[in-house]
Amino acid sequence: MQTIRRIETAAGNLYKEKIVRGFCHLYSGQEACAVGMKAMFREQDSIITAYRAHGWTYLMGIKPFGVLAELTGRKGGNARGKGGSMHMYAKNFYGGNGIVGAQVPLGAGIAFAAKYSGTGGVCFALYGDGASNQGQVFETYNMAKLWNIPCIFVCENNGYGMGTSADRSSASTDYYSRGDYVPGIWVDGMDILAVREASRFAIDYCTSGKGPIVLETATYRYSGHSMSDPGTSYRTRDEIQEVRQTRDPITSFKTKILDANLVTADQLKAIDSSVKAEIDDAVKKAKADTEVPLAELAGDIYSAPLEKSIRGVSPFQPLEHITVGKAVNLN
Repeated sequence: MQTIRRIETAAGNLYKEKIVRGFCHLYSGQEACAVGMKAMFREQDSIITAYRAHGWTYLMGIKPFGVLAELTGRKGGNARGKGGSMHMYAKNFYGGNGIVGAQVPLGAGIAFAAKYSGTGGVCFALYGDGASNQGQVFETYNMAKLWNIPCIFVCENNGYGMGTSADRSSASTDYYSRGDYVPGIWVDGMDILAVREASRFAIDYCTSGKGPIVLETATYRYSGHSMSDPGTSYRTRDEIQEVRQTRDPITSFKTKILDANLVTADQLKAIDSSVKAEIDDAVKKAKADTEVPLAELAGDIYSAPLEKSIRGVSPFQPLEHITVGKAVNLN
């Protein structure tokens, strides 16, 4: 959780320095959701999420440098600087999705593939309260239950869809009950242990052949919807500060493990110092890294191109397809 928090703080600072351009949606405050779920992942389990994907990219095996270099558009990035904030990938991680709610049916498809192939895996399909009223979400619930697809639908309810509170956008804010014939569980998304145990239950439920399940993780984001949103026009600074002081996932977990004598304060300080040094080093390397050359603009558009020239780009000087990387099977 501390590593994700540091990555997001670094990303926010790089954005303010205008080194990160375009979209940038931070996950600060929601770390317990991702880390709690990942704690229960097995080798065959998969995940697809929305555009707050930096933390998940790190959790699924990409080093902080790969995340920050991608954000800054450098060749050392997870997608060689071509994907930016939303489009990062790893083994069993099908990336962030920039189209609101579109990852939900895609997640059901990934889960169906697991069932069809007999891997025994499940797919966690994450979406926010802002996407919860999308028609495609309910269509997917129906299809997933008809076929008993092992998909765990996770509504990360951070209270606000862009700048609109859940109370103003949803007639019912009990997102865990939205599945109707698909059962649901409400879980405190600021408590890593609660998320872990809910995820354990959900995986056991899906793998027993009972089909899909819905989780609602009640969480909070400290930043605005994106870096272009100050996040204080539709909520007060006092509200944000109160959550930080009373419900912060990192602080509350530190208190729990200290009170249980599982760690010492010095051990936690050592972890914090190590994480800070790692992220600071990743920031320096990302800033020093170079961008991909212009010739790579047409690189890897196809994994196995049938024609060398890419038609329809320019009537005078068509781009030539080049192969930069080796196609990787994300399964």
